[in-house]
Amino acid sequence: MTATDTDPRRRAPPIESVSAVTLATADMSRAVDFYRRLGFGLTKGGAGAAFTTLDAGGQSLNLTAEAGTGAPGWWGRVIFHVADVDASYRHVLAQGVTPEFPPRDAPWGERYFHMVDPDGHEISFARPLE
Repeated sequence: MTATDTDPRRRAPPIESVSAVTLATADMSRAVDFYRRLGFGLTKGGAGAAFTTLDAGGQSLNLTAEAGTGAPGWWGRVIFHVADVDASYRHVLAQGVTPEFPPRDAPWGERYFHMVDPDGHEISFARPLE
């Protein structure tokens, strides 16, 4: 530990949760349709907007229209905790979305599966194992 980690006068307040994740999209209509089919509720914006906010379990998933700016490179993955990974997987399949693999238990203690959105962003639905 450094002095910054142990000195209460220098320690940052703890992070409590993710408030929002913002993803770039080349096609807002396509992106909104994809996330709505996954079960995200529309909060602001929509298919024709330059900026859209979707409800992600009390936090926000934002989409920003970036058509013509080039395809973003891989940057990571957004992980959303869900109540039931297997039920979420079945729902995603029923919506015509093909995840990368069926739900599996990870050695780090989560059950999860991944998919890729229309703009190449990796999305994971997960739940801690009991």
